[in-house]
Amino acid sequence: METEDFKYVLQDLTNIYIGAKYSYGELMNLDEVPFKLKTIFSHYMLKEVAEETKIENHIFYLEEDSLSFMAYRQMKARFRLSVWHGAKGPKAAGYRSREYKIEEILSSPRIMEGRDQIIVEEMHLSRLALLGIGI
Repeated sequence: METEDFKYVLQDLTNIYIGAKYSYGELMNLDEVPFKLKTIFSHYMLKEVAEETKIENHIFYLEEDSLSFMAYRQMKARFRLSVWHGAKGPKAAGYRSREYKIEEILSSPRIMEGRDQIIVEEMHLSRLALLGIGI
């Protein structure tokens, strides 16, 4: 049985939050996803990956010269990741959650090497940045 954790689409006046367990194909079929975002996915992401590809898997395999990377950067996409941190001094070992820009994810050797232990929770997009993209 597949879990529905991290599968949601939430919107407020200035932001869109999408659970990272969705595949691009699932997002294309949801009414809650804005039309412009679906158009960006079909024009950029789905030309490079299959519809079954999940957001959580795709971000770790982006190249800096790919259309997907450029689209995420233009949308000012941020991803909430839970990264494992070992014990240091009085701090206990455990997962720490924080938002990362797509550029930070690709440029961090720690994140790229530990991607099998990282939990990708959500993608956070700015509506204003989304409006600024011409298709």
